[in-house]
Amino acid sequence: MLQDKDRIFTNLYGDFGRDIVSAKSRGDWKDTAALIAKGKDWIINEVKLSELRGRGGAGFPTGMKWSFAPKEIKTGRPHYLIINADESEPGTCKDRDIIRFEPQKLIEGCLISSYAIGANTCYIYIRGEYFNESKILQEAINEAYKEGMIGKNACGTGFDLDIHIHLGAGAYICGEETALIESIEGNKGQPRLKPPFPALVGLYGCPTIVNNVETIAVVPTILKRGGKWFASFGRAKNTGTKIFCISGNVNNPCNVEEEMGIPLKELIEKHAGGVVGGWENLQAVIPGGSSMPVLSKKICDTIKMDFDSLVEVQSGLGTAGVVVIDKSQDIVKCFARIARFYKHESCGQCTPCREGTGWMWRMLERINKGDADVQEIDMLMDVTKQIEGHTICAFGEGASWPVQGLLRHFRGEIEQRLTFKNKKIA
Repeated sequence: MLQDKDRIFTNLYGDFGRDIVSAKSRGDWKDTAALIAKGKDWIINEVKLSELRGRGGAGFPTGMKWSFAPKEIKTGRPHYLIINADESEPGTCKDRDIIRFEPQKLIEGCLISSYAIGANTCYIYIRGEYFNESKILQEAINEAYKEGMIGKNACGTGFDLDIHIHLGAGAYICGEETALIESIEGNKGQPRLKPPFPALVGLYGCPTIVNNVETIAVVPTILKRGGKWFASFGRAKNTGTKIFCISGNVNNPCNVEEEMGIPLKELIEKHAGGVVGGWENLQAVIPGGSSMPVLSKKICDTIKMDFDSLVEVQSGLGTAGVVVIDKSQDIVKCFARIARFYKHESCGQCTPCREGTGWMWRMLERINKGDADVQEIDMLMDVTKQIEGHTICAFGEGASWPVQGLLRHFRGEIEQRLTFKNKKIA
């Protein structure tokens, strides 16, 4: 278990003030100017040394992503930093609590990260439903301006940074970085073809880096304590601490910062009060938000919570939104509901996704009611394969993987349901 002295987010539950004076008393904005004085290369190399991977779902190495930004700023082509606070993934609410209780960590991270990529303007794209959180964040930004932490000559470094909040309108697809960029530009939130990648051609056609709230908020602490300190948690390429969001059939749903690689069983039992009815009442766990493939109880007994461990069992860490499903739940009904969500949220740009998500939902509804034939299970898997890998963005995979996980681990239960129903009709 992670010790309190190693926690980055020391006010994750709002026990202390979120104002800038309280934040400074917890170590925020300490030595920020000195860190910036060490230069862009030092900052990027230290983040690379930490092996920090994006906390928004994809898990791309952060230092490598920053290094893609052009080193020189050309006239008329400013660089931008965009913070993705859309957080539309069901089962995930970590960024919300960072904004509510630790906003200065995020703002300090924005300054250092913007300096590292040469961006004088930062946009924080926050989902419209987080209206109260956007007000809290704006108050925190105003405080930082007033204290001289951002704005002209931020922290006395000679570097200028302006931060703007942009509220979205509640579209899941705007969590995808290019759809988010389109939305900020005032267009319909639809993903762009890549390449070109945003690091070279992003917001307004200029070099742009898009990072998740948690990713940016941990940067100041990494630089203050050292990349090697952060890398000492977890294992190679799966380092550091992570906020896990635990919900579903647990006794104490919560957000908790823990070490990467913590066993899933320990995470649930130590922090979430265990599964309702005890561990043996566990049916399944979605380990990383609704778009990640579900895991059976047998796998949950021993699985460790990091990127590579979950990939090895054909799932993923994603946003670390852990959704616990006990034996009282109808597993097919749960995933029919998830499929309905993805059908509703598809932007409709790609035919396999636009049509296929509807197919998956309707087929799961028929299976749920027992109106399908056993042969349709293979047909449903075939539909997921026709969507996966055939769309502009990763939404196709995010919609297909939950269904694939269901069929992989609970095919026997589905077959029993359909066989029983068909026998009853006969």
